[in-house]
Amino acid sequence: MLDRKTFWIINQYSSTPETAMGGRHYYIAQELAKIGHKVYVIAGSYSHLLRSPKIFDEEFLFEERETNFTFIWVNLPKYDGAHDKKRIINEFIFSYKIRKLKNIIQDTPDVILHSSPALISYFGASYLASYFKTPYIFEVRDPWPLTLTEIGGYSKKHPFVRFLQWIEDRAYQRADFAFSNFFNAIEHMQSRGLEYTKFHWIPNGISLPEVENREAIDITVLNKIPKDKFIVGYTGTLGTANAMNYLIDAAELLLNSPSIHFVLVGDGKEKARLEKHVTDKNLTNVTFISSIPKKQIQSILEKFDACYIGWLNHRMYRLGIAANKLPEYLYSGKPIIHSYSGAGDFVRQANAGISIDAEKPQLIADAILELSQLPVNERQQMGERGKKFVLENLSYMEIATKIESIVLQSDKNK
Repeated sequence: MLDRKTFWIINQYSSTPETAMGGRHYYIAQELAKIGHKVYVIAGSYSHLLRSPKIFDEEFLFEERETNFTFIWVNLPKYDGAHDKKRIINEFIFSYKIRKLKNIIQDTPDVILHSSPALISYFGASYLASYFKTPYIFEVRDPWPLTLTEIGGYSKKHPFVRFLQWIEDRAYQRADFAFSNFFNAIEHMQSRGLEYTKFHWIPNGISLPEVENREAIDITVLNKIPKDKFIVGYTGTLGTANAMNYLIDAAELLLNSPSIHFVLVGDGKEKARLEKHVTDKNLTNVTFISSIPKKQIQSILEKFDACYIGWLNHRMYRLGIAANKLPEYLYSGKPIIHSYSGAGDFVRQANAGISIDAEKPQLIADAILELSQLPVNERQQMGERGKKFVLENLSYMEIATKIESIVLQSDKNK
């Protein structure tokens, strides 16, 4: 008989498919609920990540998403963008308000999972765990303040960085378990005092019901994809971290290979600059397509011959990566070109394509040529290995089962 548990998942920046992308905790909650557990996901009503923020007058808004799964919105004020100082004020407000849920949610938690990068909500999450005398799981999806110092360029001596470091260290000491979607996060966590035995790698995954119920792409989008070409495709944000300029440089190197064409689907801060670069260089082998709904991603991946994903060559990636698009690519059954220098390379693990060093346009071009010249059945075998890997390791059903086993095993060990 199922040992039914109640999970409170606290992530200020979580969302639903209607408000943003749904994502990790939404899908984990869905799967835990299907198994029979009771799950509450607790998030902020406003953030810079929400496409359609929630607007309501009450302090909390409860949404019954499906049997056993409730999404709770905490009313927060608006702010202007990721770097607005009011964002930090919101984190304090969120941390304070969630304490009140102890008297509002009827189901007592058996476990509380608190997710970064909103480290300040540690105070509220830890308080609730202590109040209910229940295990506290600290999940690191973005290792703050390490991200601020190694990528953002902030000094370790900055007062706010020191404050966040103090919280992170306390969270590791307090945690019964530490989760991360970064394959090698334990390297950093141990340096901050976490016991090795508390660490569990919980990767980002894919929602099988969502990808199985794909939508067809619009005919106007379909007509933008060249016919009778070897299509190298990319879907996602066009930002600095995505290192798209190296793919454009590879496209320039392959101008004399007319059978190869690049299709970049998405928007972002770098898009205008990338488009200008393509125009200035007269790169006729590159097509830009605006973002499409998430439910259509698998339909457009089906039109590609190979999928591309790239990264900067940054020491931060020694901990690993947590891209949502990698599970999507793997599920598509297409071979993948992965320009990456770091830990936890799924493409290499699954033998589902070609992995090369980051920031190397010539290596990207060589990998594309190699794939394009392979027999179709060999490319199909690569794709099949990738799909098998994601079904066995990266479906949110498998991930939820892993979390369940960790929590249930901890009960047995008490």
